[in-house]
Amino acid sequence: MLMTLAADRDGVAAAHEQIRPYIRRTPTLLLDGITAKLELCQHAGSFKTRGAFANVLMRDVPPAGVVAATGGNHGASVSYAARAVGRVAKIFAPAYSSPAKLQRIRDYGGNLTLVPGLAEGFAAQDAWAAETGAIVVHSFDQLETMLGAGTVALELEEQAPGLDTVLVPVGGAGFIAGVGAWYQGSVRVIGVEPELSPTLYNALEAGHPVDTQTGVGIAADATSPPRVGALAFPVARQWVDRVVLVTDDAIRRAQGHLWSHARIVAEPAGACTMAAILSGVYTPAPTERVGIIISGGNTVAVDFTR
Repeated sequence: MLMTLAADRDGVAAAHEQIRPYIRRTPTLLLDGITAKLELCQHAGSFKTRGAFANVLMRDVPPAGVVAATGGNHGASVSYAARAVGRVAKIFAPAYSSPAKLQRIRDYGGNLTLVPGLAEGFAAQDAWAAETGAIVVHSFDQLETMLGAGTVALELEEQAPGLDTVLVPVGGAGFIAGVGAWYQGSVRVIGVEPELSPTLYNALEAGHPVDTQTGVGIAADATSPPRVGALAFPVARQWVDRVVLVTDDAIRRAQGHLWSHARIVAEPAGACTMAAILSGVYTPAPTERVGIIISGGNTVAVDFTR
């Protein structure tokens, strides 16, 4: 279905109307006084499924199907969504991606090719689209991708009205741009990134997207693109209050905390928001009502008790 879209509440609502029959309304859980939105319960194991369905339902998908470069979750979600609408998906993912994510891509019928890193994946994605006529489903820098991701905030507002602040994990900034497009300043939106891949943090400091090291750190397959998206950045800059940075050790401790306190198995990127709270890089005020988004749960088995 083709329509005129913008990165605003109307655009997010339009995306939600289209994708609602295909996605799960993921639950929330009150954890240590914080409202956690559990996107790890989404089809294909992460919030990325929302943006994938927004693309295949709100754009014309040719018989050549779709192509995507991914750290892992986006590829699994695009493969899942393409299969649901009877189209093929070609996926390029770094060899360092989580084996759990790569297996999900294969399980959902994605035609997977491994590449050295995300930069090579994006180049291969564009070359495949030019060669075959497949449409690119960008992992973060596509309007439909942002609007689909923003439906997390739409649901969260219904499930937990009156929040003061929402913490969002950041990679290429499409997710947080979608969340910001929904709230539009009515809720304080805080980005959380690993210290080793501060893509949005660096972009906000510079005033524009800048190259950042990629493929490093515990959450490299989800939060470590070469730079934030050119489309996503101005939306994020308009609505994001600030970005805080967490260490890999803090992320590991947050994974353990989520497991020991609620039996939640969060992947490293999914635990970033809890890591920000536990490590003190974001300290809520005594009466502040805070929500966090646990973005995904595609990870190999880990002994969180260590």
